Amino acid sequence: MADRTPPLTVDELRRLVDSGEVDTVVLAFTDMQGRLQGKRFAARFFLDEVLEHGTEGCNYLLAVDVDLNTVGGYAMSSWERGYGDFAMRPDLTTLRRTPWNPGTALVTADLAWHDGSPVLASPRQILRRQLDRLAEHGWSAHVGTELEFIVFKDSYEGAWNRGYRDMTPANQYNGDYSVLGTGRVEPLLRRIRNEMGAAGMTVESAKGECNLGQHEIAFRYDEALTTCDQHAVYKTGAKEIAAQEGMALTFMAKYDEREGNSCHIHLSLRDEAGRPVFAGAPGAPGAHGGDGPYGMSRVMRHFLAGQLAALREFTLLYAPNINSYKRFRPGSFAPTAVAWGPDNRTCALRVVGHGHSLRFENRLPGGDVNPYLAVAGMVAAGLHGIEEELEPPEVCTGNAYRGDAAHVPATLREAAALWETSPLAKAAFGDEVVAHYLNMARVEQDAYDTAVTDWERYRSFERM
Repeated sequence: MADRTPPLTVDELRRLVDSGEVDTVVLAFTDMQGRLQGKRFAARFFLDEVLEHGTEGCNYLLAVDVDLNTVGGYAMSSWERGYGDFAMRPDLTTLRRTPWNPGTALVTADLAWHDGSPVLASPRQILRRQLDRLAEHGWSAHVGTELEFIVFKDSYEGAWNRGYRDMTPANQYNGDYSVLGTGRVEPLLRRIRNEMGAAGMTVESAKGECNLGQHEIAFRYDEALTTCDQHAVYKTGAKEIAAQEGMALTFMAKYDEREGNSCHIHLSLRDEAGRPVFAGAPGAPGAHGGDGPYGMSRVMRHFLAGQLAALREFTLLYAPNINSYKRFRPGSFAPTAVAWGPDNRTCALRVVGHGHSLRFENRLPGGDVNPYLAVAGMVAAGLHGIEEELEPPEVCTGNAYRGDAAHVPATLREAAALWETSPLAKAAFGDEVVAHYLNMARVEQDAYDTAVTDWERYRSFERM
């Protein structure tokens, strides 16, 4: 795995603590739902004790639903097992300041059992394992995530109290690429951009999107684990900044019947010398060469073919919630077809860039995705394509919504069934991980199946 330079070194943290500029250190890990969970420490105590020894957290944090309710079906954590602790060990390459919380630094934790073995169901560990497999081939994955959100001129508390009804979007018309539209919410966007930059992330741009009040802030691609760590910090930080401004923003995949929030994920590979692997040198021999279609190397063709071969079985990693599947509608810019095409936004996989920037984009994930799980799925799928020397099917250059390609799973129930019976998932992730995330899907599905919605009341209260 590539060397990772921390945004903030331990020596720098010591100086900031000594000067009184930093008084709090957050140690957090990313849970199954992609949220940061952890503890706030007095900075001096962190340096004296936690830095070397870590801390503990209840292992139920990887065995609860969205509401943090304890639920059955998890082998690693239950009433029968006593809901013990796992160890939270700081990864000091992730140490950073969080300017939106004054006097605060944050570090990401890896999870381990008390015998030192990793917690296999931890999303960060799942990704680490796939990146280690990739490194056996001499490659590293570089990733960019494009995370959309919708901004409202309402506080989170106000939105909750009104049942998320009658909220005021920050823009009241389609502001896709509109400079005027982003200008309406620029004070918030500027804070997020600047403070994420001060937290050690490289911000590229902000732009308006199609839904009312919808925007996207893009960050420069990086090594896969770094990108996923930053994604989790950004998602939490953006919500905290919005709350400080008396506003709210949501990353949920489908807030209303208009365009959903996507999280397109771009991925490419590099070799041990840092050279791009996906771009084929015309006429050159070997794994990186060849005159593949659209400039793709043999490695990229196999890697892309693996994505398509595993896509339906791995959709649970890209679309983990009931709401995720509301995005997949024809003509919505969210994919419905297991197809690929060059710069074709109707396909699930879009090949973009040229030369050293050649890469592919997975358009399935929504704003609710757990980036560690999604990228782990993409790497595992690509390795399947490499190991089996798969070739991609015929390219789609037209409207994939109207083609005859296989369909993306339409519901969480369908995706969970494909995941449960997937030999690819079991081979790549192991039985423990497959069972753990199958149970997560079942818990979510059961919660939905037993809920009575506003739609049902409006439809049935008087007229049925």
